[in-house]
Amino acid sequence: MISTEKLQQDLRQKAEKISLEKSVLSQENLEIMPPNEIRQMLHELQVHQIELEMQNDELRQTQIELDAQRERYFDLYDLAPVGYCTLSEEGFILEANLTAAILLGISRSKLVGRLMSGFVHKEDQNNYYLYRKQFFRSDEKFSFELRLLRENNPPFWAHLITTAAKNSDDISVVRLIMSDITEKKLYEDELNRIAQYDALTNLPNRVLLSDRLSQGMAQSQRHGLPLAVVYLDLDGFKEINDTYGHETGDHLLITLSNQMKQTLREGDTIARIGGDEFVIILLDLKTIEDAIPMIIRLLDATSTPIHVDNFTLTITASLGVTFYPQAQNIDTDLLLRQADQAMYQAKLAGRNRYHVFDTQQDTLLRKRYEFVENMHKAMQSSQFLLYYQPKVNMKTGAIIGVEALIRWQHPQNGLLAPALFLPMIEDHPISIELGEWVIHTALKQMELWQNQGFDMNVSVNISARQLQENNFVNRLQTILAVHPNVNPAHLELEVLETSKLEDMNRTAQIIQSCREFNVLFSLDDFGTGYSSLTYLQRLPIATIKIDQSFIRDMFDNPNDFAILSGIISLATAFELDIIAEGVETIKHGERLLEMGCECAQGYAIARPMPAHELPNWAATWHSHSEWMK
Repeated sequence: MISTEKLQQDLRQKAEKISLEKSVLSQENLEIMPPNEIRQMLHELQVHQIELEMQNDELRQTQIELDAQRERYFDLYDLAPVGYCTLSEEGFILEANLTAAILLGISRSKLVGRLMSGFVHKEDQNNYYLYRKQFFRSDEKFSFELRLLRENNPPFWAHLITTAAKNSDDISVVRLIMSDITEKKLYEDELNRIAQYDALTNLPNRVLLSDRLSQGMAQSQRHGLPLAVVYLDLDGFKEINDTYGHETGDHLLITLSNQMKQTLREGDTIARIGGDEFVIILLDLKTIEDAIPMIIRLLDATSTPIHVDNFTLTITASLGVTFYPQAQNIDTDLLLRQADQAMYQAKLAGRNRYHVFDTQQDTLLRKRYEFVENMHKAMQSSQFLLYYQPKVNMKTGAIIGVEALIRWQHPQNGLLAPALFLPMIEDHPISIELGEWVIHTALKQMELWQNQGFDMNVSVNISARQLQENNFVNRLQTILAVHPNVNPAHLELEVLETSKLEDMNRTAQIIQSCREFNVLFSLDDFGTGYSSLTYLQRLPIATIKIDQSFIRDMFDNPNDFAILSGIISLATAFELDIIAEGVETIKHGERLLEMGCECAQGYAIARPMPAHELPNWAATWHSHSEWMK
């Protein structure tokens, strides 16, 4: 479509031409012009007149369309559902549509020329300042949210979009679009409240608790003041729910929540993280002892009788307490677990009390856990092996067997003796797994020796936990079945006399069941344990092994010598075989022979050795001449 200015220019030119042609047709010129030229000139005038009228009509139509466009522009710009503003580099409002004026509660004439910052909420001024620095950095759109002021009305949340541009004078400006998102923000706030607060008690839930605990730990680090985390669990709440119904239980929880909240200081937090479980964060303690009065107030608040309908209900709580910071780095989850563990200890101690978490004990438990994990990895990567220490009859020189002794070939620490790792797994399930591995490995080695024509009895140490497992006999039979070429009579199981055998009758039955398929038992480290005479009397063992501590000091300590004499006499009385451990010198062996003990093991005979060295040792072994007199 031809522009209005172009049409007007063409009309002016044609009008001037017609005017010129009319001047040519003056009276004087008509008298001298030939008739045919006059007719031609008149015809051209008529044609130009018609063209002029047609273009004049087109000009009027164009004007009508421009008026319609102006009306549409007014609808699209001034009455748009969002506010439009143009800002100068200094932040002044250069122009604005009616919607922007309505949003800001001011007439458009008063709006233009004012600073945009004057309409920004005071708490958002710093944010607006930072945002405004971004306006002219690129031509890309930049969006943000803040609160704007509206005259004589509450502030509203606005979503703003800005784009850098140039005006008609090539001056940098910012085109700004604003929209009211107050309802959206209120909806988001409600969603956040639902996500962060417990619906029943309106206390913070686990999500908000985690955030506040993180903030509290950071604050504790900055200010150098400890905080306490209290894990509170109601005692007997389930019984109240079951007896009086959930509605009564809910009423009780709401009342207790309010009572506990009133005992806290401003800045402390109480959160409900489960049915009847709460966590309290006590901030800015001068000393950890300052938490105790507040913890006692929490106990009192929970134990106060509460009237619900026609009932008077009384309940108590168990509290676990831990503190931050600690010697080791710790996160929120571990801090909560510590408080939870302490609460469980309070329950075990009788309820209606608090228990403070023992970080030193926990450190030991964590070290044990890490140690067990390392042992699992060691088993998977075959880092364990067996050494074998011979047992002999000193008087005859006969080799009566060997004891299998576990070693750990640690990748960093080298070859480790059992005393460096077995105590760490005592009473842990991995001790059973490791014990079965020892039996399997010993039986496999016995098969290899048999194939070499070298038969050897082997004794293996087992723990009291392994022996007292419900399926011990079946598990042992299964292991033996994997090695059918080994005579079970050549396997002996040694039980530490220091082991605590809790059910003596059942243990005796287990040992007797094993004897029925020819596996014998010996009692190791005899004389150092719980109830030596009871063990001898009630357990069907075949051998006792005298602990090396009595052998080592037999010449220096008369009491050890007396104990040795008593043990040897007991063995004789109960018709048991006897072996002395820790025979380190020929002199020790001589004295034992004089006392009636012929069998022994120790450094004076041989040190523990790898399996492949044993046949060569056995081929060259002979007893000391002093022992064979």
